[in-house]
Amino acid sequence: MNVAIVILNYNGKALLEQFLPSVLEHSQQATVYLADNASTDGSVAFVKEHFSKVNLIINTQNGGYAKGYNDALKNLKEDVFVLLNSDVEVTQGWLSPILEAFKATKNVVAIQPKILDYKNKDYFEYAGAAGGYIDALGYPYCRGRIFNTLEKDTEQFNDSRQIFWASGACIAVKKEAFIKAGGFDEDLFAHQEEIDLCWRMQQQAGIIQYIGSSTVYHLGGGTLGVENPKKTFYNFRNSLLVMLKNNNRSAVWLILFVRMLLDALAAWQFLLSGKPSHFIAIFKAHLSFYSLVPRFIKKRYKHTQKIAYYQIKSIVWMYFIRKKTTFIALNQNKK
Repeated sequence: MNVAIVILNYNGKALLEQFLPSVLEHSQQATVYLADNASTDGSVAFVKEHFSKVNLIINTQNGGYAKGYNDALKNLKEDVFVLLNSDVEVTQGWLSPILEAFKATKNVVAIQPKILDYKNKDYFEYAGAAGGYIDALGYPYCRGRIFNTLEKDTEQFNDSRQIFWASGACIAVKKEAFIKAGGFDEDLFAHQEEIDLCWRMQQQAGIIQYIGSSTVYHLGGGTLGVENPKKTFYNFRNSLLVMLKNNNRSAVWLILFVRMLLDALAAWQFLLSGKPSHFIAIFKAHLSFYSLVPRFIKKRYKHTQKIAYYQIKSIVWMYFIRKKTTFIALNQNKK
């Protein structure tokens, strides 16, 4: 099984200098590629000079995460693509459990390792933690991270299990499954495109798996920090688009209506807490969603499996009203 580790980069020279050494040291069984999204900070020249073992893929524009990876992967021949953020530190032996899991179960099409916080290595990291899920309304959450509550890693998630989505910060995906699903949706540009991809691959009978015996550390916010309004815009807009595109039940319109009401409440909370830029970002996200509805209606799958996409009806209710702030607490009483 041939493996390509592909790191997407846009003006991340400092991150490459910090994190590339660990990737090269602990990934001997893989070919490492840097896919550059038309950087202007000298990233490519830096890698050429200091990391000659890294293969360069030069994209002609910054098309975001989705287009950047689609362009980078289309000519690669390896069986497995490991898509790795430029701000991730890998550990010794991290790849072996992932490759063994692919070999053990034919239908496993994507895998995520345990993702811990680079800045606080005893805790899970926001983007993926120990594997992702969505509730009935499409709000994402993770084992080890619900909204802004990050759990301490006490080996409670050292297992291997099926999940709904694997984090784009570090996702290993079979080339065949990636191509069959159509790759990333470039209309999303960035954020939640991995949820969309994982949903589509499951509609094609693929399994998304978490492997707790593989660990990486994610810095987070390397491109857009948590407090960046652009991140708020993409997360709120793309969550609605992913739901519209992939939920082929007739109730999707009611779900979207409820979601937008809850989004409005979140917007007002941002405004009242002194973050008007995030209030504006959610407003713009909804306008952008409206403009893309006709295009995404055309993308709705007509003959897909009606998979059980959620375990929790409302993560908002469970977290904010019932004060269930950990994954284990959630599953003690699902409602």
